[in-house]
Amino acid sequence: MTHCIRWGLIAWVSMVMVSATAAPNQTPAPAAPQVQSVNIQDVKPDASDAPGYAEQTNQQRAIVQPGNNAPMWRDVGRGVEGYISLPKSQAPEAGVLIQPFVQYPGSRLTNAGEAWRQVRNQWIIPYGGSFLLVVLGAIAIFYWRKGAIRVHGRLTGHEIERFTPLERSAHWANAVAFVILAVSGLVMAFGKFVLQPFIGDMLFGWLTYGLKTAHNIAGPLFAVSLAIVFITFVKDNLPQRSDLVWLLKGGGMFDGSHVPSHRFNAGEKVLFWGGVFVLGLLVVASGLVLDMVLPFLIYERSSMQIAHMIHAVAALLMLGMFIGHIYMGTIGTEGAYRAMRTGYVDETWAKEHHELWYNDIKANKIPAQRSSQPEGKAANA
Repeated sequence: MTHCIRWGLIAWVSMVMVSATAAPNQTPAPAAPQVQSVNIQDVKPDASDAPGYAEQTNQQRAIVQPGNNAPMWRDVGRGVEGYISLPKSQAPEAGVLIQPFVQYPGSRLTNAGEAWRQVRNQWIIPYGGSFLLVVLGAIAIFYWRKGAIRVHGRLTGHEIERFTPLERSAHWANAVAFVILAVSGLVMAFGKFVLQPFIGDMLFGWLTYGLKTAHNIAGPLFAVSLAIVFITFVKDNLPQRSDLVWLLKGGGMFDGSHVPSHRFNAGEKVLFWGGVFVLGLLVVASGLVLDMVLPFLIYERSSMQIAHMIHAVAALLMLGMFIGHIYMGTIGTEGAYRAMRTGYVDETWAKEHHELWYNDIKANKIPAQRSSQPEGKAANA
């Protein structure tokens, strides 16, 4: 039986071999397909080919591509607000993580927070600091070359009231508030570069915190006193034809010539309208926004950023103008500080510095004594 099976297998193999050799021209079977090389950059997930893929919500994207949170971060980047439990009146944009894209003057097109940072760090701080240094340097050079403006004539001993007690009180209240604001503002803006490396982080932090508190307290005092100063002195700061002559001759400060003026010369009027009125209005209005005391305004980050930029630029320009005013009112002009401290000037001083005002007093157009005359004080010759 075993032999029969063996001979049967041999016969079957022989038949198969004969069949293979009997058909030499027959087409061979096709080869198995091989893997083709591809560029991985050209391969896209099937989900991205679906219509509306780019506009999908985060919930829709999680279905086709679990773990892909691109729609959520796309909304965050363009300022879409999420859910919050705080009331809108207290936190109008608390659900906004990243502000929408804007382009402030001097910044690139980027989100508003980064745009504000670029304006502050790349423009306001470096150029504002340079501006103040230029002002201080120019005043130092002027004082070195020209010195103080002195009274040339002999003092008569007869005095004229230049500032009433009310005017001096308003001026000094405004001056004290301004100095507090200026010092605290300068430390907050430039102290990181000037003070912090020398006094350390902890002391600088406490100093800045204290000055910030003083800044917020002095701000309303400055606003009120500035309004009083404006109302008090606006009448004598109205432009007149003689002011143009004073401006064209530079007040005689460079060539030593005598240029008549009324109670306030054109330079003082420029300071009044440019520094007190225009810049003062901008500083006060933006400061009230930063203090969040205006009840009708919605306090969002964008409004605070814009208010800060306006506040910083206007304050730096005002500080530059007031530095010149402080110089002229102290060491720059002989007798000027005494006029604001006591309220009185000698007739010779009045004639040399404000001749038209002096002539009006001598012609009885303006009283030489406008407040109640103190005991022992001569008002006029």
